[in-house]
Amino acid sequence: PVDGVGLARMEFILAEKIRVHPLALIHYGWLKQKARRDAKLREIIRKIDAITLGYKTKRDYFVKELAEGISQISAAFYPKPVIVRFSDFKTNEYRRLIGGELFEPEEANPMLGWRGASRYCTPEYQPAFAMECEAIKRARDVFGLKNIWTMIPFCRTIEEGRRVLQIMEENGLKKGKEGLKVIVMCEIPSNVILADRFLEIFDGFSIGSNDLTQLVLGRDRDSAIVAKVGDERNEAVKEMVKRAIRACRKARKYSGICGEAPSNFPEFAEFLIKEKIESMSLSPGAVIKTIINISKKNA
Repeated sequence: PVDGVGLARMEFILAEKIRVHPLALIHYGWLKQKARRDAKLREIIRKIDAITLGYKTKRDYFVKELAEGISQISAAFYPKPVIVRFSDFKTNEYRRLIGGELFEPEEANPMLGWRGASRYCTPEYQPAFAMECEAIKRARDVFGLKNIWTMIPFCRTIEEGRRVLQIMEENGLKKGKEGLKVIVMCEIPSNVILADRFLEIFDGFSIGSNDLTQLVLGRDRDSAIVAKVGDERNEAVKEMVKRAIRACRKARKYSGICGEAPSNFPEFAEFLIKEKIESMSLSPGAVIKTIINISKKNA
């Protein structure tokens, strides 16, 4: 049965609802001053002004719009858990937001670059991450949606994990307070290799099978040329997934998966059930089909 939301992507709200790069809102005053001599900046300022019309400040716009978007999803499933992942855009995706090209580097391989926990920990992005935290806090405190959990993507090291939790706490989101759970994506080999240590500081794993597959097999998931090398059904990938789930069971922590594999491959969903994973996040079109397949296998 559908028992909540295993992955609510904050970046979808950023792209479709907010549309402006968070740092362009934070540094609006500086941009407006520079725009006096730059036609391109004047156009960016014009767009920002039109979008944020009626809000007291640009920060107010970001926090309230993001909190509203998160709350719409969470209220629909209340009181069941809704796991909201902090923004996981890559630099090339952030550049598409209004003003994004002013704050994002051009990376050769954004998939392995400035993203996830590493981004939140850098001085450049910390003010924007603080706004993300404020939006979550508003949804939980003002709207009373305590069913919201949070999730950290692409956390490369234990040290990064600790630092992100510290920044969250500094911005009013303390793990464990009023039932707040903080899950970490398990999508990098280091997450599996050091699973016990990651699970000491986080409340569980949500396995990101898309990224885990590309990093275990050493293939760029955006490259069509090497796409046939293997997918989540590869034995090496399944071994990593198995170890992650078992580490969660040993630590008595949450285990879930939010990649596309359970939706795309019925046999992979069966493998996850056999390993006693707690939850699977499925694409809407695959929910009924997957439930029927699993029911038949366990009949």
